[in-house]
Parts: sequence; structure tokens; C-alpha cells
Amino acid sequence: MTATSWVPVPDGSPFPVQNLPYGVFSSNEEAPRVGVAIGEHVLDLAAAAAVAGLDGGHVFAEPSLNAFMRLGRPAWTTVREWLTEILTHPGDEELMAPHLFPMSQVRMHRPFEVGDYVDFFSSRQHAENLGRILRPDAPALPTAWLHLPIGYHGRAGTIVPTGTDVVRPCGQRRLAPDADPAYGPSTRLDFEAEVGFVVGVPSSLGQPVGPEEFAEHVFGVVLVNDWSARDIQALEYVPLGPFLGKSFATSISAWVVPLEALEPARVSAPRQDPPPLGYLGNGSEWGLDLRLEVQLNGTVVSRPPFSTMYWTPAQQLAHLTANGASLRTGDLFASGTVSGAEHDQRGSLVELTWNGTQPVHLADGQQRTFLDDGDTVTISAWAPGSDGVPIGLGPVTGTIRPALS
Repeated sequence: MTATSWVPVPDGSPFPVQNLPYGVFSSNEEAPRVGVAIGEHVLDLAAAAAVAGLDGGHVFAEPSLNAFMRLGRPAWTTVREWLTEILTHPGDEELMAPHLFPMSQVRMHRPFEVGDYVDFFSSRQHAENLGRILRPDAPALPTAWLHLPIGYHGRAGTIVPTGTDVVRPCGQRRLAPDADPAYGPSTRLDFEAEVGFVVGVPSSLGQPVGPEEFAEHVFGVVLVNDWSARDIQALEYVPLGPFLGKSFATSISAWVVPLEALEPARVSAPRQDPPPLGYLGNGSEWGLDLRLEVQLNGTVVSRPPFSTMYWTPAQQLAHLTANGASLRTGDLFASGTVSGAEHDQRGSLVELTWNGTQPVHLADGQQRTFLDDGDTVTISAWAPGSDGVPIGLGPVTGTIRPALS
């Protein structure tokens, strides 16, 4: 029997009762606090917990999810079961309805305080496309790519919530292939459609976390747009990798979808050859059937499938802790650009336009090779939910503003 809520949920809503993602919101002049999305409303969890007498409900009065995430899997499961009960039982409507806020009347904030940020490079299609574009006379995949999930440490302080404008970055770039570097605004600004995983339970320094422990540490999932200045990145990425071409802004969605909501979306990852080393598991854990969509100024330009990602998030977590690096509550690690085998499944403009040589055509008749000032990029995603009801991850949107200098 399909679970339904007494809260009105429009057909096709990304937030049915099978989802119940967490976020941080504010209303009127009140302080930010934790809420859960249901249909077109936000349930104030601090107030709901207080009237229901829920033990530990004070964590929902915090301006981030960190205090709740730190409690761990048993608490996450208990709260999800409680939420499902109060939002589906008609007898709870009178008690809970006063604590529902229309989404149109609240302001959403960054849902958690970010500890560390790691970005991976886990789509084989994306890696091979970039290899063919940037290194046409060399093998498409880096030597180590099939042996380990390649990644880099990003800048946690520039992770911003959806709706935040992105200022075009400045840096050194070459205006012609043989020219000396010049400083100025990026002319090859790009998006990257990614999926991010939010750590709730920390780990001890020196203690690796195995792929089988993924669900005990990871609280939930967000959408990520890892904005990239391709011209700045091209000058700096050898020999140490991404730096100023990435660190100016990374956007995340307002809602964190709990792992439990994504259980029906679990699939096996693509076959890995050669087989990964033992600490990475066998690749069967936590492949996910997520279907992304990227819109540029309202035109759908790509629909990347997350199910084709070569390295799974469980393997990414195992690798980033394999040397004993510890996890902190609020750590975020992202998948890297999600790209599929087809042209319209490429998750970045550098791939869609083949480094600017094949412009993307928009519905209004304009063309793009890279992003112009005023362009708006929106990434959304859907997944199978329980009871056969699809669930959404909530969009991540950003608009490009002119450089400041």
C-alpha cells in the first residue's frame, strides 16, 4: 500500500512522504532552524519535536544539520520513522499543521556547516572525454584512473547554497596558445553536474573507513554544481591539479536527501576491470540510479545518468580515508562530473561543446560555448523511491555575475 500524507502533495512533486529531505530555513524574522520538505511545505522540526515531546529535539533548533547528523544512524532512523508517522497519520494533522510553512514564504540556507570538501573524478565517460580534448596524442585515461578514485581537496569556505550568484572569477590564463599568461576574468566558465555525499558521523585519525561502513558515516545526498574556469584551470593543473580554477564557488542544493530514501535507487556499478584492490571492495555497494537534468537559461542541455559512474561513493569514502585521514561531521565529498555515453548525457560544457568547437543551441536562438554573464544554470535530479513513487533531490541553481575586476 502506497503511503500518503495528509499534507497536500501535488502530482509530480519531488518531495512526497517517501522522500522527507532535511534543510535549514528561516521565516519572518526568526532564526534559521531545521525543517523537512513535504510537498510544497516545510515542517518546522524544532516546533514539531517540542509539541510531540520528542527526545533530543533541541538539535533541530540549530542553524545547521550538524548537531543532528552527529547523532548517527540509529537517531536518523528513529526520526525518519517518527516523521513518516506524524505526516501520514490523520490524527496528527491538528497538532502539526500550525508548524507547516509554504516554501514560497521561507528562505533556505546552506543546510550544514562544511568541514572538508573533496571532489572526485569518477565518471569514465567524463574522464575519457577530457583526455581526448586536452591530451589528444596521449591515452584518454590517466595511468592510475582504473586503479583508484582520483580526487582533490577543494575549498570548503566557498561552498554556497542554491540561488547564490556566482561572480566570474579572475586569474591567470593564456589568451592564445603560445601567449604569455595574462591576468583577468575567465572567458571559459563552465558548470559541472555532480552528486555530493554529506558525512554525519566522524572517524578517528589513523582509522580507515571501509566501503561497508559507508551508510554508518554518510547522512545523505545533495546536488552539486562545481563551477569551473577552464582557462584558469588549464594553466595551473599541471603538476598539482585544480586550484583557482575551481575554488571560487561550488553550489549545493538546499535539501539533503537521507540515504534511507535512496535505498530503492541502489544498483550495481559498472564492472570494474582490473578488479579494485581489497580496501575498495568490489564496486557493488551504493551504485545509485539517479537521473540528472541540466538546464541552461531554461533549455535542457544534458541528462546525465549517475548509474554509469565507475567509482561508487562507498569506494570514494574508503579511498579518501585509506591513509588514515579522519572524517568530520559536515564533510562533503562530490562525485565529479556525471557524464554518460551519449552526447546529450555530458555533464559539462567543455564536453557538450567539445572545448568550444561545437556550440550548444538554446531555445531562444542563442548559442553558447561557455557561460556568459547573466546565464543561469539549474541542475535537478530524480530517483526511484519506495512504493514506486519517484523522489527528487531538489534543484541547485546559480546565475553568473560579471567579474569584480
